[in-house]
This record gives sequence, structure tokens and C-alpha cells, in this order.
Amino acid sequence: MREVPADKQLRTAATVILLRDSGGGPEVLLLQRNKAVQFAGGMWVFPGGSLDQEDWDAAEGDEEQAARVAAAREALEEADMALDPDTLVHLSHWTTPEAEKKRFYTWFFVALAPAATDVTIDGSEIHDHEWIGIDAAVARHEAGDMGFFPPTIMTLRALRGYLSAEDAVIGVAAQQPPVIFPVVARTDEGFGIMFAGDAGYDSGDAAAPGPRHRVVMDNGVWRYQYEGDPGVPRIDGGA
Repeated sequence: MREVPADKQLRTAATVILLRDSGGGPEVLLLQRNKAVQFAGGMWVFPGGSLDQEDWDAAEGDEEQAARVAAAREALEEADMALDPDTLVHLSHWTTPEAEKKRFYTWFFVALAPAATDVTIDGSEIHDHEWIGIDAAVARHEAGDMGFFPPTIMTLRALRGYLSAEDAVIGVAAQQPPVIFPVVARTDEGFGIMFAGDAGYDSGDAAAPGPRHRVVMDNGVWRYQYEGDPGVPRIDGGA
């Protein structure tokens, strides 16, 4: 089993999935990055970013608390959503694959949106925003209408099925946050990333025979493949 590496090139980051209730179930806040920015241009993301020195200082060097402070700060800066860092619930860790030049070790949190959910964006780095039902966001990605990175779409898939925003937060709090370290996969099917439990995960050989636990890019859509080993936890939380 791979572990998160002690790599000086990894930048610690934090993101927060903000949830609110609607008539059709929980909605999530998504922000669209400016298409002109170098990193993740045009992609839909959760509020978040790298930890600043002020975050570490406020947390007196404690990494989890610094990540909570950073996630709350980014929510305020990017969406004008004021959060108490101590109310954020730890959801997962994702580490950028080793093959990528720009790599992050990211803390993912969930939180209930403030009662006042009017979103203000800067119109510069962030060009658009949308409150959207979780199932609807997944459907739009699968239709090619919303571009996501794998951690975003897999997090959305993992949050499906809850009846309310509060239920989602309670459900996340009851789980052990997974540490996810994807490995790049290049196959005849296309580019993808493998997760623990995939036959090619440890060797990096995406063609290795055996179980499949990966996402593969198909015309701009990440298709999840889970085949062959029921003992391996699904990234999307499904059974």
C-alpha cells in the first residue's frame, strides 16, 4: 500500500465543500475558475487553495488546524462565505499523482453553508458560481457540461444519497477519512488514474491483469471503473 510521501515539492492545500438544503435535497457550491488562469482554467471547483503562512501561524503549526483555517479563509475570499474553522468536518485527503509537475496534498472538508448564502465572487480568478444539486452536478459532468478534476467528481459521487445537508455532514463525520494517493494510468482506453486495489496500482502498469479501481478520461468525462475486488473500498462510497 502506498503512503503519502514526504516530498518537499508537495504543497499543503485545503478545500471545503459547502452544502445547503433545497427542495430536491442537498446542494453544493461550485465555483468556475477563469479560463485564462494557468492552473485549472475553466474548471469547476470547491473553494480552496494552498495554505499561507498566516494559516500556519494562526494554528500554531498544527497542520489540521492550519488546513481548517485555510479552507475557511478561501471560502471567504473566493465566495464571501464566512465559516468557523472548528465546524468543518474532515472528509478526505487527496495527493496529486507523482507524474504531475504541480503537486498538492489537500485536506477536504465539508460544512453547512452560512444562513446567508449570497455568494460574491471576484470576477477575476473566479468567473462564475452555482448552487447545484449533487446528482445534477454529477449528471452535468457525465453529459460533458461541467469540467471537474478527479477529486472533485469523486467527492461529489461520494456525497450522493443524503436527504439533507445536515445528514451529509453527520454521515461524513461518522466515517474514517480516506487518504487517496492516485497513480497515473495510460491505457488503450485513454488517460486515467488508478486507486488502491487496482491491479496496476503498485507497479504503475495500467495493463496489468486483475481488479480495476480507476477513473479514465472519456471525451472530457471521468468514467469510474470498479471491478473484481469487493474487499476494496470504493472511492465513490458506493456498495
